[in-house]
Amino acid sequence: MPLERPLIIGHRGAPGYRPEHSPSSYAVAIAAGVDAVEPDVVPSKDGVLVVRHENEISATTDVATRPEFAERRTSKVVDGERLTGWFVEDFTWNELRTLRCRERIPALRPGSAAFDDTESVLCLRDVLDLARKGGVGVVLEIKHAAAFAAQGFDMAALVRDELREADWLDDPTLVIESFEPLVLARLRELGIQVPLVQLIEAGGAPWDLRERDGAAAVTYASMLTPAGLDALAREVDGISPDKRLILDPGRLGRARGPARFVAEAQDRGLRVFTWTCRPENMFLLPGYRRHGGQAAFGDFRSEWAHLRDARLDGVFVDHPDLGVEVFGG
Repeated sequence: MPLERPLIIGHRGAPGYRPEHSPSSYAVAIAAGVDAVEPDVVPSKDGVLVVRHENEISATTDVATRPEFAERRTSKVVDGERLTGWFVEDFTWNELRTLRCRERIPALRPGSAAFDDTESVLCLRDVLDLARKGGVGVVLEIKHAAAFAAQGFDMAALVRDELREADWLDDPTLVIESFEPLVLARLRELGIQVPLVQLIEAGGAPWDLRERDGAAAVTYASMLTPAGLDALAREVDGISPDKRLILDPGRLGRARGPARFVAEAQDRGLRVFTWTCRPENMFLLPGYRRHGGQAAFGDFRSEWAHLRDARLDGVFVDHPDLGVEVFGG
């Protein structure tokens, strides 16, 4: 059954106000009254779980300004996309901890960018400790597990070991999520019993289920059919679709509107989260945008009210105070 109100989850902390995954980003989220925070994890060269949204870190740290790391710049293919920059797995944790966090989208969030280069990169243990001290839960996202498996990293085992060492494996506020079904299955294989959530994009397919020719037998859309939901209910404890799939029923076929979709999943015992609630015009559906440019706040309260009325189990927010205002009542 859905909660009286959804869990309010600080997405990467509070990136509307501080550079994502920085210490103050998590501190602002906790102070605003979120129920949980969401760290993304990728591995360092020596197997430490580093809290970054992706393994290429030139956009969110000061690594490009550090002459001692200039020769580490390289190109790699990650989930089918060729990227050039600096990659977490080419650095030890002791090297990474010397880097400083930067705002990903400074033109859109100059207030957050004012805090660039003032705080160090975190590892998962840091965030677990901050969450426990702050009395909030953790929704942990495993990133690029298939790509890292090809490099010899067992992300599920790394996560299990870190959670065990930090005494979080039995914490009732812990949830683990991923866009990749195989790493979630691997967690179960390793005996992890915490709730697992399948993240769902608005289109496409999980990278780890693609064939060599790029085709996929299981798409994100197929997961949301009745048969797909039946299959998910046997494997995981929840789903977390892109908010557009809930707000725009045309994406799934108008006969399967948003309220019905959420209820169908919950009837199968699946918790339903959604991502990501952001107030800026750039991130709102067209009908909720207002004058002032992409960085201006649009009519986010009306958009989010539709999500609130869908009786979701959890929402991810970039501005935790606004999330608490809209969803916390």
